[in-house]
Amino acid sequence: MSTAVAERSWCVVVPHHARGARLARHRIATELSPMIPPVLLADVVAVLAELVGNATRHAQPLPGEVIRVAWKVRPGATGQVVTVRVTDGGAPDRTPALRDVGADAVDGRGLRIVMALADRWGVDRDGLGQSVWAELS
Repeated sequence: MSTAVAERSWCVVVPHHARGARLARHRIATELSPMIPPVLLADVVAVLAELVGNATRHAQPLPGEVIRVAWKVRPGATGQVVTVRVTDGGAPDRTPALRDVGADAVDGRGLRIVMALADRWGVDRDGLGQSVWAELS
């Protein structure tokens, strides 16, 4: 007999401001702490913080001066799989990409952190803006 665990999803809207990153981190930690192992939760929170931070620093907001933050948990082959997605209004002059930075640089490593912690990540664009997503297990 097997028991299937249903996929669960959440979507919240946070301000396009540093405060939005704090709200998103708190909300995802509160929702997921009973569901996933602490080590995975720490990685998920770190990745979400990087993606929301990048959205507030480098992209335009969605209408209403907000960012949409979504996540879902689903069963995977070796445990829970968590996907996080941050949607913003995009940046007119660039697409999120890995940057080469020097050892003394104070920023520019956000997507490298995402790449190191996530199993995979990517960028999707649609008529509303762009979404940067990452999948962790």
